[in-house]
Amino acid sequence: MSEHITTSPETTDTTKGASTEKGPGLIARLRRLIKPETPEQETVREVIEELIEERIEEHSGRDVSVIEPNERLLLANVLKLRDMTAEDIMIPRADIVAVDADTPFHEVLKLLAADGHSRYPVYRGRLDDVVGMLHMKDLARVVAENGIAVAYEGQEDAPSAPNLAALLRKVMFVSPAMRVLDLLLEMRIKRTHMALVVDEFGGIDGLLTIEDVVEQIVGEIEDEHDSDVELELSQSADGSVTADARVSLEDFEARFGSLFSDEQREETDTLGGLVIRLAGRVPSRSGLVKHSSGLEFEVIDGDPRRVRRVRIRNLPPPPSASDIES
Repeated sequence: MSEHITTSPETTDTTKGASTEKGPGLIARLRRLIKPETPEQETVREVIEELIEERIEEHSGRDVSVIEPNERLLLANVLKLRDMTAEDIMIPRADIVAVDADTPFHEVLKLLAADGHSRYPVYRGRLDDVVGMLHMKDLARVVAENGIAVAYEGQEDAPSAPNLAALLRKVMFVSPAMRVLDLLLEMRIKRTHMALVVDEFGGIDGLLTIEDVVEQIVGEIEDEHDSDVELELSQSADGSVTADARVSLEDFEARFGSLFSDEQREETDTLGGLVIRLAGRVPSRSGLVKHSSGLEFEVIDGDPRRVRRVRIRNLPPPPSASDIES
């Protein structure tokens, strides 16, 4: 059974007419993919990008969205994945919650119950020596099989604690430069939901999960364990601002006005990241870093791997009422 689709001259003219003012229409673009008019054939990616950028099309005298806003956002995010690497989306080393292989079993249970994640790297001695991954599901099975008294190890009648090493699963290691799309495929093949990012010397740079990849497409995913912690961002009487280094540039500018360049907004997400980028390294505590706008950043808390809190000086004065009215 076959279907024959014909296009009347009126339909063809209407299609062409609708495209004259706003560039090639959807049908024309798709035709170019099949039968290019020039040797420089457009790719599917280029056509989709054009469609995403074109928001409104005249149709029957009404403004009709070519692609719904949510669909446009998802498509744009999928296209961005092509240029993303593991380093772009990983949780930094300083924020990794891991378990020492020599930790008593009841202490492991307390840690995992307080933290709320489902998977944890397990190391021996130091984080760079990871020996496996611990899954909450495996712990739950052990507790169910051995009795809840396992959590109270050390008491007289408590059973002997299970061997933590026997519960470990293999962990996946990836390069910081690995493309996110390749990473997603590799994680599917190996049926794992977590990977550790290692540098050329075998040191742990960060951690990422399937959820981190999916969030690049659909946006932030919050579950019952995610808490809305308000990051410090307070201004003193002298005009200086004390801030958690995790405060985003977007939130900072929303409060104090536009201060950063488009390049800086694109390359960094947080105040801490900006300070490190400006300095070219992780500044030591009390280190001063200057910004081209005149801002001065002082590191008031941090370590060799991360900036935790900063003090910002030389903020421009807020606009006066007359400036706002004008």
